[in-house]
Amino acid sequence: MRSLASTTSYLELLRLASPEAVVVISALVVLTIGLMSGRATGAAGVSPAKPPAGAAGIRLRRTATGWCSLVAALGVVIAIAAVLMLPRSANLFGGMLVITPLASLFKIICLALAFFTVCLVRSEKSLRHPGEYLAIILLATVGLMLLVGSEELLMIFIGLELLGLSLYVMAAFDKTDLRSAEAGLKYFLFGSTSSAFTLFGISLIYGMSGSTGLAAISARLAAAPVQPLLATGIIMTLIGFAFKIAAAPFHLWAPDAYQGAPIPSAAFIASGSKVASFVVLGKIVLVGFGPVHGNAGWHAMVAGWSPVLAVLAALSILIGNLVALAQTNVRRLLAYSAVAHAGYTLLGLVAGSRDGFSATLFYAAVYAITLVGAFGVVAVVRGETGDDDLKNFSGLAGRAPLLAGCMAVFMLSLAGIPPLAGFFAKFYLFSAALRAGGNYGLLWLIALALFGSFVSLYYYLIVLKAIFVDEPSLTISSSAHRSSDLLQQITVAVLAAAILLLGLMPNTLAARILAAVS
Repeated sequence: MRSLASTTSYLELLRLASPEAVVVISALVVLTIGLMSGRATGAAGVSPAKPPAGAAGIRLRRTATGWCSLVAALGVVIAIAAVLMLPRSANLFGGMLVITPLASLFKIICLALAFFTVCLVRSEKSLRHPGEYLAIILLATVGLMLLVGSEELLMIFIGLELLGLSLYVMAAFDKTDLRSAEAGLKYFLFGSTSSAFTLFGISLIYGMSGSTGLAAISARLAAAPVQPLLATGIIMTLIGFAFKIAAAPFHLWAPDAYQGAPIPSAAFIASGSKVASFVVLGKIVLVGFGPVHGNAGWHAMVAGWSPVLAVLAALSILIGNLVALAQTNVRRLLAYSAVAHAGYTLLGLVAGSRDGFSATLFYAAVYAITLVGAFGVVAVVRGETGDDDLKNFSGLAGRAPLLAGCMAVFMLSLAGIPPLAGFFAKFYLFSAALRAGGNYGLLWLIALALFGSFVSLYYYLIVLKAIFVDEPSLTISSSAHRSSDLLQQITVAVLAAAILLLGLMPNTLAARILAAVS
């Protein structure tokens, strides 16, 4: 009877973890295709370790990339279908694997972001091993799904490490660019530091509370006053996650990682990892650390995790927006913009309410979709001109009107201009923070966020000025091609349409998030 029950439990585990299993199998199949294409290249008289140059090499890499991308995209689509077939709620092994409407919704969002990232891989013509690269993207996606679908600190840490190790390799994957190696090294050093903070904080929390389950930690915090070691563990855990979301002053890895990594890697770091990190951070602070919320109101400051996040949000908004003003490279500009947006997104967690958490999740999802689209346009410009400085975007409206229009949608949405999704996301976030706690205690933070939004409008318009107003230089005019990859254009156009649709009908996503949070 015991073995039968054990078999039943493992079958149930396999059923509930079927989306993750599908993605892992897809990664193995993609690796196999990459290996077979490498052997075929060797059989044709070319060393797989040193791919051929010229037209023959480009054709071989494109063929391998095409097949691997097709299998990876198909695996992601099947995984989304598997998520839709999951039960509404389930809980295995004390919260290590949790199925809830919120977890299922954000697994689908993370898988969709992975799908669009896979579509961008064709733009990276310098990647010599597309099979391995796409497999790492899929394994990073598994890390995202484990993060979103767990309410237990050790499983959350395992998901963070699987995601982090995959992203370090993705950042350093382009061996033809020294900046990619630098990006991978800096990201690895900062990421391992954040992992050390997180693990040390989790160990202190476990030692003082006797559990790693978020619900049990919450009960322990509610039953007794917080001891200094437990407070230290909470702060160290928050610092570890501040690294992950690139909140100031723990953001110094972001500009180099965004600029040096291959563009699909940078897009995935900026989108998928941010979404999953905010979902997990929200569950940790609101469920696990809920009894020690504190108060960040200007007239009633109370010690807790809320004032810590408020300080991180304020620093992120100021540093991110002010330093972005001085950038001449679009990817570095987007990196410092990401620091500022991390500050905005923290507002909902500081508010601490159900509305605040749902506003944070909606903002993170909209921002992630926007960033993937913006990096898609950057990939086209880099492929045409060889770089992604502001001057390389000059005259893009004349060379590629569709891409220029899509980039305008992305930049204006990031700035919060109606009727785009970024406007509603900021309005939802700021109004939730304004209503939190009564007596407008977070008004100081909202005023700072409004000031940051006003400053950000300048550097987003600088990008649009280069695209629509500036004349292209002679070098760009002679080297740029008028036709880019059709799949890339379709991907960017679909993402721009999604931003416009979410701005016109925000309830299509916001209502689902609010219902899932409740």
